[in-house]
Amino acid sequence: MQKKSQQKRSQQKRSWLTKSRCLANQHQTKIRFVLAGALNTGFGLGAYPALYYLLATQKLHELVLMGVQKVHYLIMLTTIPYYLIVLTVSQIVCVTFAFLTNKFLVFRTKGNYGTEFMKFITFHLSYFLVNLAALPVLVVFFGINPIIAQTSFAVMVIVSSYFWHSRITFSSK
Repeated sequence: MQKKSQQKRSQQKRSWLTKSRCLANQHQTKIRFVLAGALNTGFGLGAYPALYYLLATQKLHELVLMGVQKVHYLIMLTTIPYYLIVLTVSQIVCVTFAFLTNKFLVFRTKGNYGTEFMKFITFHLSYFLVNLAALPVLVVFFGINPIIAQTSFAVMVIVSSYFWHSRITFSSK
C-alpha cells in the first residue's frame, strides 16, 4: 500500500514537471522576454538615477565625447532642465542596451540589424517624445520628484514594448 502511494506521488511529480517543461517550451520567447525585461528594467531604472547623481558632479557645459572632443553648450543648457538632459543621455544608453538584449537574447534574429534597429528606435523614440513632454508636467505642475516620475512613466513602456517588438520589430514576416 505504501509503495503504491509513493509511486503515485512520484508519477504526479513527473507529470507536473512534464507539463511545466511543455508549457515553458511553448512560451520560450515570452519567458526570455520577461527575463530580459527584468534585466533591461533594472538597467534602465538604475541608469536614470545613477546618471542623475553622477552627472550632477560634472560640469554639464563641458561634456567630453569619445574622450577627445569637447562640446560647449552655451544657451541651450540654461533653457533645458537638468533632469531632461539626464533623461536624453539615459535613453540613448538604455535603448541601445535593450535593443541588444531583445535581438540576441529574446527574439534571436539573424541579420536585419538596420531594419530592426529602426523599428526598435521608432517605438522608443515615440515614447521618448511623449516622455519629454510628460516629465516636466509631472515635475513642475504636480511636484513629483523626477526619479519617481520617470520610474512611473517607464512602466508604460515596459507593458507595451512586448507587443510592439514581437509583432513589428522582430517579427518573422
